[in-house]
Amino acid sequence: MTRYDREEAEVRQLLDTPHPVVPADLAPRALARGARLRHRRRTVRRLLWLTLIAAVIVLAVWASVTEPWSPPPMRTTPPLEGG
Repeated sequence: MTRYDREEAEVRQLLDTPHPVVPADLAPRALARGARLRHRRRTVRRLLWLTLIAAVIVLAVWASVTEPWSPPPMRTTPPLEGG
């Protein structure tokens, strides 16, 4: 008997055992769990988008109020020249 035949015989022996009993309500439970997971993922995705949009709005409001791109005001007056 070759190695391949022996391995195949072992696999066949494992597969010939009686199959376990599947609960009758397995499909509806799986469907309900999948629906819950889909709902949860959709809710998390919406919350993340809302957080991102809120952050962009806050950044835009902050930038329009403080104008970080403009140079800071001078603390001293320039020297007076000429005359």
